[in-house]
Amino acid sequence: MFNKILIANRGEIACRIIKTAKKMGVLTVAVYSDADKDSLHVHIADEAIYIGPSPSRESYLLGDNVIAAAIKTGAQAIHPGYGFLSENADFCRACSAKNITFIGPPVGAIEAMGSKSAAKNIMAKANVPLVPGYHGDDQSSAILKQAADDMGYPVLLKATAGGGGKGMRQVWSEQEFAEGLAAAKREAMSSFGDDTMLVEKYLTQPRHVEIQVFCDNHKNAVYLFERDCSVQRRHQKVIEEAPAFGMNEELRAEMGESAIKSAQAIGYQGAGTVEFLLDVDGSFYFMEMNTRLQVEHPVTEMISGQDLVEWQLRVAAGEILPKTQQQLVLNGHAFEARIYAEDANNDFLPATGKLSLLQTPIESEHVRIDTGVRQGDEVSVYYDPMIAKLIVWDENRDKALKRLSKALSEYRINGVTTNIDFLYNLATSKPFIEEDIDTGFIEKNHDLIFHDNAQELLNELPIAALYLLLSIKEKALQNAQQSNDPHSPWHNTNAWRLNEAHAHSLVLAHNDTEYTVEVEQLCQSKGQGSDAHYLINIDGKQFDCQGTLTSTSSQNDGMIVNINGHRSQTTISFDDENISLYRANGVFNFTHILPDYGQLDNDDSHGGLTAPMNGTMVSVLVKAGQQVSKDQPLVIMEAMKMEHTIKAPNDGTIDEVFFQAGDMVDGGSELLSFTELTKE
Repeated sequence: MFNKILIANRGEIACRIIKTAKKMGVLTVAVYSDADKDSLHVHIADEAIYIGPSPSRESYLLGDNVIAAAIKTGAQAIHPGYGFLSENADFCRACSAKNITFIGPPVGAIEAMGSKSAAKNIMAKANVPLVPGYHGDDQSSAILKQAADDMGYPVLLKATAGGGGKGMRQVWSEQEFAEGLAAAKREAMSSFGDDTMLVEKYLTQPRHVEIQVFCDNHKNAVYLFERDCSVQRRHQKVIEEAPAFGMNEELRAEMGESAIKSAQAIGYQGAGTVEFLLDVDGSFYFMEMNTRLQVEHPVTEMISGQDLVEWQLRVAAGEILPKTQQQLVLNGHAFEARIYAEDANNDFLPATGKLSLLQTPIESEHVRIDTGVRQGDEVSVYYDPMIAKLIVWDENRDKALKRLSKALSEYRINGVTTNIDFLYNLATSKPFIEEDIDTGFIEKNHDLIFHDNAQELLNELPIAALYLLLSIKEKALQNAQQSNDPHSPWHNTNAWRLNEAHAHSLVLAHNDTEYTVEVEQLCQSKGQGSDAHYLINIDGKQFDCQGTLTSTSSQNDGMIVNINGHRSQTTISFDDENISLYRANGVFNFTHILPDYGQLDNDDSHGGLTAPMNGTMVSVLVKAGQQVSKDQPLVIMEAMKMEHTIKAPNDGTIDEVFFQAGDMVDGGSELLSFTELTKE
C-alpha cells in the first residue's frame, strides 16, 4: 500500500478521499488554487501545494503542475477524483512516465471510452446493446442532419468527448436541428476543445440506470449493483438512488453482466460506471462508460457496506478485489441529493456568495453528508457550485425517502441561494414517491414541484401569515421582558384601534406575486405555549386560525396550527423577511413585503439587462437599433460551466450593446441598454 498520495482535485471529493486515506494510514497531499487557499480540503490534508491562479485551466487542469507537486512531496500515487484530470489519458501517461501511480484505469481504457463514438463501436463488437444512432467520422452538418431525419425525431445530440451534460441538446423537430447543433458544438468546444458530435435516437420515457463495476489487475471483475439516476436537470443528476426501483434479480444480473462485459472489452482496471438507458419495456441500451469514480458513489457504498475509495487504493496498489461477486450483499435503500448553490426558480442559474449560515442535519448511520465547505466559506464563480451531497439510508425505499425529506427540512443555508427547497418538493411529490419516474421527470411535474397551483398556495398563505404574527408577538414579548418597563403599551402587538377591530394588514409574496392578507385578532395569547386566535382574510376567503410556536430560534421554528378546524404541525425556516414552510406536500416560500414609507417614482421605460454573475460572453445575437420581441434571445453567456441565454423582458428596441463575444463580464454589469415598447 502507498505511504502517501496526492489528490488532484478540490472540494467535496478531495475531502472524501482524504477521509478514507486517513482511515487506512495513508498520508495525503492537497493541491489548491488562489480561490481555494483557505478551503476545507487544504485544511484537513497532511500537506498542501499551491498550483496556480483560480481558473481551473490555470491550476487544476495543469497536469505538469500537479505531477511536480507529487514529486516535490514524495507522493507515490495521484488520485484524480472526478472531473478535471480524472479521464485525461495524457495525464495518466505523464504520471506513468514519472513512476507515479495513477489511481484509475490504464491509458488504453481511458482512450477507448474518451470518445463516445469509438466507445459505441467497441460495445457493438462486444455485443452490448446500443441505442440506434450515428457515430461516424463525417461531421458535416448535412450528414448529421440526414442521420437525424432518417432515425426520426426526437434525437439527442451529444459531444463525443463530453460528460456532465455539456455539449448535449435534445432536438424535437427538423426545424430545431440547426440551432441545436450549433449550440451543442459551441458548448462542446468550450468545455472539451472538441466539437465532434454523435446523433442518437432519443427515447421519450427512459430511465437512467448505471452499474458500478470494479476490476483488478488479476482479471477479477464484479458489479456492485445499480443506481437509478433518472431525475436530472440540464442533463445533470439531481437525486440518485440505489438500488433502482422496480428492478428484479434477473434484470439486475443481466445488466450487471453486460456492464462487466463492457469493462472487460477495454481491459479495464479500477472503479468504473457503465451507464444504460432502461426503456419501459425492460430493454436496456449502453449509453457510455465513465472511467472514474462517480459523484453518486456514496449510495452504492451505503447499500453494499463497501468503501469504494479504499477499493480504488487497494486495486491501484496491485491487490486483488476485496470481495467476490458472491460475497457482495445488497442491503436496504439509499438516496443522494446534491445540494447546489443555484436558483431552481430561475432555470437553475448557478449562484455565488458567502455561506453566512450552514446548519446541517445530524449525521448518523442513516444520514451522511459529504462536503468540502464550512460556514463562512465562499461559493466561487470558478468551480462547480455543489455545496454538499446529502446521503440517507434505511431498510427500504419508503423509509429512506422519509429520512431524505426530513434531512432536507433540517438543512439551513443562508448567504447564497440553494436548491434545498426544490429538492424537498421533488422528494415529497406524489409521482416520486410512487416511482413514476423517467429522465423527463422535472419537466413533466414542473407545476407540482414549483407549486404553481393557486388553490394549494391559498391554503398555505394563512399559515405563513400566522407564523409571522406569532414571531412578531414573541419578539415583542422578549423585548418587553428585557426593557425597564415591561408593561409599556409600546410593547403591545394586538393591533389595538379605538372603536375598531384589532386588525393587521400584511403583504406576502410568492414567486413575485403579492398577496394582501387582512388579519383580525380575536384574542391575545399570554405568551409562548398558549394559542393566539385570528381571523385571516385572503382574496375574500376567510380562515379561522390558531397557532402556537413550539420552539424558537433565529433560524428554525416549529408551529402547531389549527386552520378552520384542521390541526397540523409545521417546520418553518425564517431568514429576515423570508419564510419557508416545510409541509407534507412540499416547501412553500414567502417573502414578507415591508411597508413602503416613500420612494421616488421613476417611470422610465429605458432600462438595462445585467449579467447574473461573472462569466464569458459567448455570443451577441442582436445589435444596436434592432427591434426585438419578448423572450427573444439577446446574448449567451457562459458561467460556472454552463451556458445562460439572456432574453428580452418585453418587446422593445436595443439601444446599445456593451460587450462582444469573448469578453469577460463581471456579475451585475450592464450587458445592453434596452427601451421597452410603450403600449398606446
